[in-house]
Amino acid sequence: MRIIHILNHVQEIGNGIVNVAVDLACLQAKSGHEVAVISASGEYEKLLDACGVKHYQLDQTRKPISIIKAAGRYRAIAAEFQPDIVHAHMMTGVILARIFKGHKYALVSTVHNEFQRSSLLMGLADRVIAVSKAVRDSMAKRGISENKLRVVCNGTLGSPRTRQIEDYQPLPLQRPAIATVAGMYQRKGIAELIAAFEQIASDFPQAHLYLVGNGPDKQLFEAQAQATSVKERIHFEGFQPEPQRFLISCDIFVLASHRDPCPLVLSEAREAGTAIIGTQVDGIPEALDNGQAGLLVPVKDSNALAGVLVQLLSNADMLHEWKQRANQNLQWLSVARVHQETLAVYRELITE
Repeated sequence: MRIIHILNHVQEIGNGIVNVAVDLACLQAKSGHEVAVISASGEYEKLLDACGVKHYQLDQTRKPISIIKAAGRYRAIAAEFQPDIVHAHMMTGVILARIFKGHKYALVSTVHNEFQRSSLLMGLADRVIAVSKAVRDSMAKRGISENKLRVVCNGTLGSPRTRQIEDYQPLPLQRPAIATVAGMYQRKGIAELIAAFEQIASDFPQAHLYLVGNGPDKQLFEAQAQATSVKERIHFEGFQPEPQRFLISCDIFVLASHRDPCPLVLSEAREAGTAIIGTQVDGIPEALDNGQAGLLVPVKDSNALAGVLVQLLSNADMLHEWKQRANQNLQWLSVARVHQETLAVYRELITE
């Protein structure tokens, strides 16, 4: 097949949408398909090139003149590459691909952030891939035809972007170490995590909290941490190109999101063998085998989160058990499975 992936950029900044698209493009090229990526460029261009993926530069900035130029450029790229499949991962891409579709190629979209109102535009595609069953159900309720919807749950293990987990060097974190790896957004529940840590910190004077990631709300969280009595034990680590070093070094990983379709970091945390706490929302329970691989707490409930942290920190056997449980049943979290299921969606369209 001749396959184009279209997304806003290929920057190495911890963006899950970009990471999924790059993984797919690389595995598809390695399987013998002709693959191209259209984006505004970024650090992953080197990896794409090494995997045999052609990159076309396209600025999709949402300004009238930029969109007009992007439309002409996209049309020329599609005419040159002549794809069988165009796979759009973001809103602007699906609109461009739909406008110039005709009958020349089949259009696939992946809904990564279903909670955004604009995600309904992903329904312009012939097939809409949902990254979890929760996303599929939500999109169906919002009016996307169930005949179009297919579920391909996220998985990152074996990604061409990363090394084997045993090849990462652990960090000398102060322990017991609690960590999160997330964009610094309100919806990631960082405020509740800081509040929960402050609540339990006096009972566990050796515990430290590590917040890995960047984002627009980081200053708000830093101000919140500064106002606590344990500010010296809350560490803002910024974006880390190798978050696995934190995952293999921490005792407890927390993802306190308010909304999260199917976070890639959970498969990475599970592979690292750390005890996991996640919120009971969207695709998080699915990524944690519905509570078999991680403890689930209600959304926006720092008291409940603090309670589970206390249980794990005060019971070494329980902590050990949840580390082991996180590390079981990892096969389904592989990029190879994501790759094969995505190709099946393409073949279905081409057959039609």
